[in-house]
Amino acid sequence: MTIKTEAATSKFLEGFNCAQSVLFSFCDDLQLDKNSALKLSCGFGGGMGRKEEVCGAVSGGIMAIGLKYGKFEKSDKTSMDITYKKTRELMDAFAEKQGTFICRKLLGGCELTTDEGQKQFKELDLRNKVCVPCVQNAVEITEGIL
Repeated sequence: MTIKTEAATSKFLEGFNCAQSVLFSFCDDLQLDKNSALKLSCGFGGGMGRKEEVCGAVSGGIMAIGLKYGKFEKSDKTSMDITYKKTRELMDAFAEKQGTFICRKLLGGCELTTDEGQKQFKELDLRNKVCVPCVQNAVEITEGIL
């Protein structure tokens, strides 16, 4: 396990969401203020506001990729192309390792927006069985891409 993977896992187990934990682990390398990173990525947890779409850990990695390679000048098509390519690389590698990058599939259909789903999430220990490995894999893959 790398230092970044350990940092992300620790942050996740402290109670921050998957997206926050992944992006946080890259703050020093990307010269990103840690509080800003946690706020920016907060809404991406649980597959974006617990809607269980793209896994938040993957979203955190995509944000890190964007911070390093993203377009910030109108005429810079090259940076956009590189960012999109690296984003696809992350998503494909994550899906290869986890089976998918869609949160609801990763969680076996557990509905995070309901009380019953939250109870099921806890009872089945999905946080440790599914989410921790997703956070770790997203960091490791992103680290290789950056």
